[in-house]
Amino acid sequence: MDGGVGASSPPPKSPDSAPEPKRRERKQKSGLGWLEWTRGWMSVVGEMLFQRIMASHLQNPLPLPPVNNLTCIVTGSTSGIGLQIARQLAEAGAHVVMAVRNPKAAHDLIQKWQNEWSGMGLPLNIEVMELDLLSLDSVVRFADAWNSRLGPLHVLINNAGIFSIGEPQKFSKDGYEQHMQVNHLAPALLSVLLLPSLLRGSPSRIVNVNSVMHYVGFVDPEDMNLVSGRRKYTSLLGYCSSKLAQVMFSSVLHKRLPAESGISVLCVSPGIVQTNVARDLPRIVQAGYRVIPYFIFNPQEGSRSSLFAATDPQVPEYCELLKADEWPVCAFLSQDCRPTNPSEEAHNVETSYWVWEKTLELIGLPSDSVERLIEGKEITCQYVGH
Repeated sequence: MDGGVGASSPPPKSPDSAPEPKRRERKQKSGLGWLEWTRGWMSVVGEMLFQRIMASHLQNPLPLPPVNNLTCIVTGSTSGIGLQIARQLAEAGAHVVMAVRNPKAAHDLIQKWQNEWSGMGLPLNIEVMELDLLSLDSVVRFADAWNSRLGPLHVLINNAGIFSIGEPQKFSKDGYEQHMQVNHLAPALLSVLLLPSLLRGSPSRIVNVNSVMHYVGFVDPEDMNLVSGRRKYTSLLGYCSSKLAQVMFSSVLHKRLPAESGISVLCVSPGIVQTNVARDLPRIVQAGYRVIPYFIFNPQEGSRSSLFAATDPQVPEYCELLKADEWPVCAFLSQDCRPTNPSEEAHNVETSYWVWEKTLELIGLPSDSVERLIEGKEITCQYVGH
């Protein structure tokens, strides 16, 4: 495919691309500098204005390579981008697991798709499993149920996310700020706990549906719950922080997984997409969505980067190139299915490892979880409230 991952070489080595930083007194800055903040918002505005031009080489829907032998878990697949990802993978022949909070809605969708499907008389291979990312217990139950099958998992697509625009700060029953839990902590827990199944499916992939909004995100590892008062909480702050935390955690996971595991980790931006989130936008922004529909992707267009990351045969090679070059961040694909660089703050190696350690602490996993699971050993999850 034009613009395929394999066509791009990794960026030059960064002076910060060292292995895990040595322990020393950590000095956390209080936020993005004005220059970083300005460049971040320029990236966001640039994606909105030019994403359709940048992705003009892509077909819609995106043609997929053979996926008949793939088993794919897609979280949040009853609406928006996730719905499109699940349907297109299933229609291409994959075994799709819809990991959703509302199983009835998923079953209704499957019935609708089966009635509309005319693929050689064969039914779509889709199943439904319940998963509520606002409950870490639910994540553990889901992972235990899937791993107990002792079958392969080839692709985990962490698509589910929330952006409660304009809403006051809310916390999950586990005690974590909701954006941070749904967009980062719960997918991180799911990714680590499913490593045994991903190993059985090797070569396999973890695809995290991220956002261009991470460019204006900032993570204070000592205040991931945003309760210290050092920064005034807004839903925008909660969302952007959670998306940056996901990139940082993914970058360390990418480094921790040995090449022989065959597991690739990458993040993607779907672009600026018209989804259910728009219902909660301020009226003036909703009006903008209606006035300039040309600039906004529909969910099918927004699904292309995730589908590309999940299926393109050159993706594992690109991920391994970055690892061999000791590039400080994981692979990140833009909405045009081409490699791009995450934010400047995402390149902060020391903070990324700090976020890694804090995340494992919050979700109750031991610091050597990845290594133990790769070796076939069991781990115990002991998060607060579990």
